[in-house]
Formats: sequence, C-alpha cells, structure tokens
Amino acid sequence: MNGQPADRRELPAPPVRRAAPRPGNRLEVPGREQIDALEPFPGIHPSRIVLAATPQAVAEAHADLAAQTHVGFDTESRPTFARGEVSEGPHVVQFATLTRAYVFQLHLPEAGEAVSSLLLSQGLVKVGFGLDGDRTQIRARLGIEPQALLDMDSVFRDLGYRKSVGLKVAVALVFKRRFAKSKRIGTSNWSHRSLSEGQLLYAANDAYAALRVHAAIARPPRPQAVAVPELRR
Repeated sequence: MNGQPADRRELPAPPVRRAAPRPGNRLEVPGREQIDALEPFPGIHPSRIVLAATPQAVAEAHADLAAQTHVGFDTESRPTFARGEVSEGPHVVQFATLTRAYVFQLHLPEAGEAVSSLLLSQGLVKVGFGLDGDRTQIRARLGIEPQALLDMDSVFRDLGYRKSVGLKVAVALVFKRRFAKSKRIGTSNWSHRSLSEGQLLYAANDAYAALRVHAAIARPPRPQAVAVPELRR
C-alpha cells in the first residue's frame, strides 16, 4: 500500500494532449467521497509566502513575477451578505511561481500599480480557475482589462471532462491528492489591513496549486524573461 489510499486508482488521470474530445468520449470527474479519501495536497510551505507590504517588497515581488512566463493567479474579496450589496473587491491579489507565492493587498497604492502592471502584460500568462468573476472585479477595482488569463476549467473541457473542473477536482485528477479549503477562511474579511497566517496560506495556495496543475499538464518550456511594464520609481 505504501501509505496510499485504496481508491486512488479509481480517479481517471487527465490526458496530456489537448485534442478536441470525440462525441460520446466525455470523461467523468471524481466525486466528493473519492476526493475526501485522498491524502492532502501539501501546498506551498509558509516560508515561501511573501506578503508584499512595503514598497521594496512590492518591487522585488514584481521583478520575480515579471521574469516568468506563467504564474498562478487568484483574488480574494471581503464577502457580501446583504441583498443588493456590491462587492468592493478584490482586496487581495495573489500570484505564484513554482517556488514562491506573493500576496498583494490593494489598499496599498504601490501594490495596485504592481498588480496592474502584471495583469496588463500580454507576455505573462496568469493561470487560475473560475476567473470570470476575478476579471469582472478587477475591471471595477483597477479600471483595467486583464490580459493573458488562462482559465484551467476551459483546459479541462478541451481535455474531454464532462463537468466543470475546479481547483479541488483538478488537484485530485492530476496529483491524486485532496486540496483542502477552509470555508471559514474563504469567507473571512479580506479587506482587513492585517491578514492572518491562515488567510495568507489560503490565498497563496489557490495560486500555487493552479500553477502546479498547469505545469503538470502543459509541461511548459523553461521560463524566459518577458516584457512587463516597469513600475514608476
């Protein structure tokens, strides 16, 4: 057994090629019980998470991210509960490489400038899941149209999966691991000026896991420097 769950072989592995699915050849996604039986996805180590909370930290984070070809991407917003209430998010934007995750809080002007620069870059692919809502909120909050967003749900549809594939299902399919997400943390106050360790880990892993899934499927070439708008000094 080697410490592996007994039903791990029951999860269908995704095809590597992105050929258009043939009629009647749709692939099934694992159910909740199958996913819950898997071992946890380890995620990124807390020591590899950077909260870009100072001008220097923002500049260093921007430089590292701008040197990539693909980064994991996601946003977090303070939840709304009243009927008709419009979200003022995103309040947090996170990016990840395969070795580090960066968390930006948009109440900091320099963070908003760095995030806008990265999102406007057509040479930097931002990889995530369910990005339609993120795109809409970014338009409203930052007044920009994000470029080069890659929604992995569309990638899995191209691979032939019958249902929508979110991050949890994708991690189960690709790594045979369970991606744990706390509803309590996910619906916490992301507009708070001081984020908790749990919030930082939650945000970082959303971006990190998305990039890991993409890297495992696409096996992109070795990253090369790309042109990203420079930050004003």
